[in-house]
Amino acid sequence: MPVITEIEDLRRIYKRRVPKMFYDYAESGSWSEQTFRENTSDFDKIYFRQRVAVDMDNRSTRTTMLGQDVSMPVALAPVGLTGMQCADGEIKAAKAAEEFGVPFTLSTMSICSIEDVAENTTAPFWFQVYTLKDDDFMRRLFDRARAAKCPAIVVTVDLQVLGQRHKDLKNGLSAPPKLTVKSVADMMTKVQWGLGMLGTKRRFFGNIVGHAEGVEDPSSLHTWTAQAFDPSLDWDRIKQFKKMWNGPMIVKGIMEPEDAIAAVNAGADAIIVSNHGGRQLDGALSSIRALPAILDAVGDKVEVHLDSGIRSGQDVLKAIAMGAKGTYIGRAYTYGLGAMGQEGVTRALEVLHKEMDISMAFCGHRDITKVDRKILRIPKGFSGDWED
Repeated sequence: MPVITEIEDLRRIYKRRVPKMFYDYAESGSWSEQTFRENTSDFDKIYFRQRVAVDMDNRSTRTTMLGQDVSMPVALAPVGLTGMQCADGEIKAAKAAEEFGVPFTLSTMSICSIEDVAENTTAPFWFQVYTLKDDDFMRRLFDRARAAKCPAIVVTVDLQVLGQRHKDLKNGLSAPPKLTVKSVADMMTKVQWGLGMLGTKRRFFGNIVGHAEGVEDPSSLHTWTAQAFDPSLDWDRIKQFKKMWNGPMIVKGIMEPEDAIAAVNAGADAIIVSNHGGRQLDGALSSIRALPAILDAVGDKVEVHLDSGIRSGQDVLKAIAMGAKGTYIGRAYTYGLGAMGQEGVTRALEVLHKEMDISMAFCGHRDITKVDRKILRIPKGFSGDWED
């Protein structure tokens, strides 16, 4: 058993055990990958204030996210193709999240379906949807989420068009993977991954194939996907989704104060500051840089969460201290899943929790809900001093 002390340890194992196209899918951004890189590096520009001779006993990282009790302010983000990183990946990740006491968010573009995850878990999970044109499909998707007792939906608003991700195009990313000489040669070296895939029936997009009109097999999925996303999306459409769902709605993909206010007016119960992990608009600010202005814009009207760039418990602590009520991890748990399955996801959560808990203590706090900006040294102009 390898010694895992940080998320980077899991990433290294993950790279060895998962086919290149799926590793690259997770570990890449769009175009030059500037935003992908700065999502993580900008956390390093924020420093902590260490306090001493304070009572560090009886610490608690427990809090709530959207009214749900959580063991720490971390949720598993919606990640497409998770079931290609590890056989039955969404189920394994959801089980790990349930056992740890944090929310799991299932992507519409998952390999395991809503029903698959619901049948194999007992804790309610959140469900992420894209802004698709087909009202009939969207209503049936919401009905399936309600039947699975999903307490909230996460509406992704930054994927009207797809950012160009060079590695995915060059690798011919697909689910199941296309069998070329290059891909077969690579997969033959990933024995554990291959045996897992041979042992599962879940190798396609379980929420789409057999549910979307005209998509009865993987070969027809590409055409449907190309036509399904709605480039004409506006805030009235988000209001329609809120009405269709008629429950708590989280809006993901907010990077500007104006859009944060618009999301609140459209009925969002929480918003996620996110640039899609640097996979859409390259050259955009990192999420952590964008966070302060959005918090100033919406105040206490809704919960503000943060996604993109978190690789440590210290990153979580910094985001919470700056005012976020919760954070999301995507790549960090994907590394664990690809490296060691469900156990790897659990290990990723353990690493994050320990780092956050100990760092909180060093900063003189025992309760994560009491942490604020006073524990940080934030550079002047961190959020930017831009010309209009």
